[in-house]
Amino acid sequence: MGRVAGVVLQLGVVLLCCGAQAGADASMVVRVPRVTRAPQLEDFLNGTPREAEIAVTGLRQRFPNDGQPVSQPTTAYLSYDEKNLYVVFVCEDDPEKIRARMAKREDVLADDLVGFYLDTFRDRRRAYLFATNPLGIQQDAIYTEGQGEDGSFDTLWQSEGRLTGTGFVVWMAIPFRSLRFPDAAQQSWGIALGRTIVRNNEDSFWPFLDRRVEGLTQQFAVLEGLEGISPGRNIQLIPYGALTRARFLDPLAAGGPEFRSDTDGRVGLDSKFVFRDALTLDVALNPDFSQVESDEPQVTVNQRFEVFFPEKRPFFIENAGFFVTPINLFFSRRIADPQFGVRLTGKAGRWALGGLAMDDRAPGRRVPPGDALRGERAGIGVVRVQREIAQQSALGLLVTSRDFAGSSNRVFSLDTRLKLHPNWVLTGQAMRSYTRELGGERRSGPAYFLELFRIGRQYNGVTRYSDRSPDFRSEVGFIPRVDIRQVEHFSSYLWRPQQRRLQSFGPGVFTLVNWDRQGRVQDWFVNANFDVNLAGPLSFAVTRFEAFELFQGRGFRKHHTIVRASTGQLRWLTLTARYTQGTAVNFFPPAASGLPPFLARTSSAQVNLEVRPAPRFLYENAYFYTRLGTREGSTPAGHSAGASIFNNHILRTRVNYQFTRELSLRAILDYNAVLANPELAALAPAKRLTGDVLLTYLVNPGTALYLGYTDRYENLALEPTLPPTLRRTVSPTHSVGRQFFVKLSYLLRF
Repeated sequence: MGRVAGVVLQLGVVLLCCGAQAGADASMVVRVPRVTRAPQLEDFLNGTPREAEIAVTGLRQRFPNDGQPVSQPTTAYLSYDEKNLYVVFVCEDDPEKIRARMAKREDVLADDLVGFYLDTFRDRRRAYLFATNPLGIQQDAIYTEGQGEDGSFDTLWQSEGRLTGTGFVVWMAIPFRSLRFPDAAQQSWGIALGRTIVRNNEDSFWPFLDRRVEGLTQQFAVLEGLEGISPGRNIQLIPYGALTRARFLDPLAAGGPEFRSDTDGRVGLDSKFVFRDALTLDVALNPDFSQVESDEPQVTVNQRFEVFFPEKRPFFIENAGFFVTPINLFFSRRIADPQFGVRLTGKAGRWALGGLAMDDRAPGRRVPPGDALRGERAGIGVVRVQREIAQQSALGLLVTSRDFAGSSNRVFSLDTRLKLHPNWVLTGQAMRSYTRELGGERRSGPAYFLELFRIGRQYNGVTRYSDRSPDFRSEVGFIPRVDIRQVEHFSSYLWRPQQRRLQSFGPGVFTLVNWDRQGRVQDWFVNANFDVNLAGPLSFAVTRFEAFELFQGRGFRKHHTIVRASTGQLRWLTLTARYTQGTAVNFFPPAASGLPPFLARTSSAQVNLEVRPAPRFLYENAYFYTRLGTREGSTPAGHSAGASIFNNHILRTRVNYQFTRELSLRAILDYNAVLANPELAALAPAKRLTGDVLLTYLVNPGTALYLGYTDRYENLALEPTLPPTLRRTVSPTHSVGRQFFVKLSYLLRF
């Protein structure tokens, strides 16, 4: 582990010393004036005289045409007082073409946007992002070089927006107490102002953020003039109360399957304390870690490896970027049912720090009553430290620990990100785990990761190497596969003809080869695609996939062809479609049949439809279809070619009505059917129908009221036998679970 990490570091330092570093032009400095009267949105609508302010124009395109002026005139006005930074955008455009709708906070990515980045520590690594649509609906995030935008960040700020006869005006006020920055009399921050025009696929910025340079923050302008400001005392308390009433089918009850009812009421407190203007301590006492929004639908049938579902619980997603490493060693969904949590995150000079401690009651509740482990809790700890070096480079350490009863898992990791050149970045990670099983067995193993990538305007390339020992374990990470030595490479080239309609087109190739520790090839594939992107937005892509996979000692040669298309040319309609046809492995034939896994013919389709017939109304429909059937040449004896192995239908319909910026009503109807041939697939013919209604009153990220109701039906009937038994039926007409919940939280800020 040490030898590999040393080689990575030495190579990076040599190249780092030789590489050029890009930074903001020294002339790109904006000095923001201080005002005694805060600007208001109406001032920019009726011509009210305003105090001195700085006006910024000259935005230039990053997409689609590097360096060209923004297609619609845009001016941003900046000023500040002792409490807030003010940014007002005055944007010209045809009112009939502007995309803006009344939506929930953060649900604005399909709209035109204006916003800005703030690098308050001027470290050229992290920046706040504040943006709104033309109606002032907010979106905020943390941008981190090498990770992108983390939209889970939420803070308190104000915004308003108004459509006008010549475009729109947006007003934003960012409280200094919502930011973290150095304790200094005079501040010097990085800043970039931007505008997105959806119909043109257009993103424009001041200063110009060149796509020929990897990363954003080193290209920011300098914001000066902020004097005598401070976050001040910053304590946030969010008390909450939650009440849940549920009735559900318990198939594992001691006397046989039965319906049970449960009422759960709890109160708790989430608190936040800021130290030295830069470090944040979060303490959750009896927290409610339930998620309000349901997971997006995914295909989970006939999957060889675990399917990834993103985290949605607020405590975990806030500041999650502090714990990110190239290989995901901290996946918070591994913590299912915690009772308390403590987290420390922030910056101290060139150091970035993250620490988390938490318990988890789930392992002790999953074992049956009477088991010696019943009621035991797992203890989880995570520590993350990063040291910034040179320009946009860093070294990091991560340690994770999980203990349950007599078992334990420890993972130690060193990682680095080295900016070698404006276009080239080298990332490396070396890890080792130490595991003790409940039975006392011990195992230990290393893992390594190395990536070199180039980002440019036309050519992009990535080369990766992954190596994981069979004994490597990360019980709080997302590591779906070990015993690999894997090489990947991706290259793409896009021609950009500088035409108004055709914006880019070109090929891409992705290759992978994976060996186990015995030197056997486990997988390889070659994936070739061709993409076309037009204004509108409108895009098309065709992909050909050729592959080999080793499973249970048998080799399978696979292939498929994919066609994709998407369009958002109409303001009220967005459509994405994908169709795949080829071959795939039936991984799990019934054990009783004695059939080994075999190659089959597969076809799948996915359609996503969004309709906005009115600014406050959104209708979404997503349909996933997957079919696996026998094929000529590999059909099991006694079956004919073309016979169905399984069909999987997933349908989600979602309707949202936004009464005001704060109040919304959302309804979801999910249907999931697995129609399986029991002679060829180890799957039960399951059908599930779920209705989910949620009323939300969201004043700000900490103050909210939720009223929700969920009702689930399956093709599963409870027979009144002794003991009771479960029987599969034809249709999902039997209720197996109902839940009503109310949750109220309130932000107190001192």
